[in-house]
Amino acid sequence: MNATITASELASDLAGPNPPVLLDVRWQLGGPDLRSAYEEAHIPGAVFVDLDSELAGPAGAAGRHPLPDPEVFGAAMRAAGVSGNRDVVVYDGGQGWAAARAWWLLGHSGHPSVRVLDGGFAAWTGPVSSAVPAPTPGTFVPAPGARPSLDADAAAALARSGLLLDARAGERYRGEVEPIDRVGGHIPGAVSAPTSENVTEDGRFLPAPELADRFTSLGATPAVEVGVYCGSGVSGAHQVLALAVAGIPAALYVGSWSEWSQDESRPVAVGPDPQ
Repeated sequence: MNATITASELASDLAGPNPPVLLDVRWQLGGPDLRSAYEEAHIPGAVFVDLDSELAGPAGAAGRHPLPDPEVFGAAMRAAGVSGNRDVVVYDGGQGWAAARAWWLLGHSGHPSVRVLDGGFAAWTGPVSSAVPAPTPGTFVPAPGARPSLDADAAAALARSGLLLDARAGERYRGEVEPIDRVGGHIPGAVSAPTSENVTEDGRFLPAPELADRFTSLGATPAVEVGVYCGSGVSGAHQVLALAVAGIPAALYVGSWSEWSQDESRPVAVGPDPQ
């Protein structure tokens, strides 16, 4: 199954006999949740999911957005109507990061059929609603491990043995600025690959062949194991999604730089070069 879906394809699926479960995951880094925006207008039938409390555990030594407790995540998904035998479509405001986090986490937890609305809510031209639905509870029970993930040690090793992509902005990778974490820079050996270069100006993914060319130019060949990290495991999920669109499997380092940089014993590289 494709990892993404267009707005027109979603409209067709919603009008069909087996419409997907819709999850609205609008979110902003460092700001209040966007439930109020959801309540004002959303795709009819969509259920709001809060990234910070339902798609991540409490911030701490494992980073700003560690994996949520499977029981907490499972309860949130069942309350939203998610079952393992029903398609799920997730969307956010258009940036794609939060929706990709939901896509990755559901897939990692064993759900077989999850797609991201390409371009997010901004791409939707159909009717909208302010009615908050009360879905029939789903039956989804998370079984974590269905998608590959990395811890800090595995990420460090992969940066040497394979290809570890840093999805943050280039200036953070180079260590020129660091607005959030303890120190700027990157994991030694990691290659800069800003997530922003995977999409067009309107937030839609580049065509699969263009994405494949981009990642191949960065070193993602069939013989190379690929991993991704970012600031806290959110935009990195978007990079994993872009790689999936390109047909390239990749593991996500969920703790990412927010975990790595907390440990002063871990090395930090600065500048434009991986080493």
